[in-house]
Amino acid sequence: MSVSAGLHYDGERFYKNFGDFYEKYRITDMYAGGFYPFHSLEEYWAWWSRHIYLNRYDVPPGGPYTDLLRLVRDKDYFVLTTNVDHQFQLAGFDKKRLFYTQGDYGLWQCSKPCHQKTYDNEDTVRQMVAQQRDMKVPPELVPRCPVCGAPMTMNLRTDNKFVQDEGWYAAALRYHDFICCHKNLHILFLELGVGDNTPGIIKYPFWQMTAENPKAVYACVNYGEAFCPQEIQSRSICLNADIEAVLKQIV
Repeated sequence: MSVSAGLHYDGERFYKNFGDFYEKYRITDMYAGGFYPFHSLEEYWAWWSRHIYLNRYDVPPGGPYTDLLRLVRDKDYFVLTTNVDHQFQLAGFDKKRLFYTQGDYGLWQCSKPCHQKTYDNEDTVRQMVAQQRDMKVPPELVPRCPVCGAPMTMNLRTDNKFVQDEGWYAAALRYHDFICCHKNLHILFLELGVGDNTPGIIKYPFWQMTAENPKAVYACVNYGEAFCPQEIQSRSICLNADIEAVLKQIV
């Protein structure tokens, strides 16, 4: 969805905003940079504050998101997403109809973690972006856990230390309730751009629920990866095309 909206993690957009990190470390895209073992926390947060600001705060809602909202606004919908860039909420989707399974660029957590709570980061991120020099943020801006003093880290699911706070569990329950309430009803399972990274969260469950419900339809818009199992082929629509182009045409 976000790539289709132009929020590319590589190419011109990357080099324009992270050229210094490329020159020093030969990092070639934002995804890879998120896993780089930087020499210091000051450098780590110089990278991440730029990354967060560029993809979470200094960006308008993308076309695919606003078009999708126009299509579902008056329908009984729910959004299950592995995206972490807040684009659905920026576009105006009802927060209570969203489940961000993998985290949010706008949240931090304890790196240990010593407790199951997340923290909004916008104010500090904006200060980091404004005050960083020579690819480092001032030491006093490095975030520390208010409970144990350990360094904070991103609330992104990369290992078993990912914090699932009260908000996460509340959203998970709302999604579970939605699925239960619509079981065996006429329902569309619409997959938009799910790749090979986490197919077990959206793609495979959508296939399974479509197979179990003869009134269900599975639709997939995925450039280069539009396919489905033979068992549900007669009730599936797979479009090997760009998400933005397809949604714009439907609108």
